[in-house]
Amino acid sequence: MADVVDPLWEASSMALSRAHLAEARRIGDELAAIARSGLLLPGSIVERSTTCGRPGCSCQKDPPRRHGPYFQWTRKVAAKTVGRYLTREQRDDYTTWIANDRRAHELLRRLEELGIEALEADPRSRSAP
Repeated sequence: MADVVDPLWEASSMALSRAHLAEARRIGDELAAIARSGLLLPGSIVERSTTCGRPGCSCQKDPPRRHGPYFQWTRKVAAKTVGRYLTREQRDDYTTWIANDRRAHELLRRLEELGIEALEADPRSRSAP
């Protein structure tokens, strides 16, 4: 596993601003809290209502009374969407896990933006010809 460099050590050679370091620390703290919770789940949960093929069923009438609601968790695996049906209780529990996953991705994107900003502000960097 690659070694992680402490930002304070890097600050001396790269002259990162206090604001940059403070934001990076805040992001790191929030990511660590999410990781410690262990509550992370990729994908999304959708609510679906369906119709069946039985003639005379109320879902076939006008206006239809569809079957459901059914809750389905979906995610991508090897570029294909896979899913699983959930109970209402599972939906209630796992909604927080999905929100944590999305927040973790937002935080990582912001860390990447901070890195790009630091690289672009580095006086040792030269523009491409």
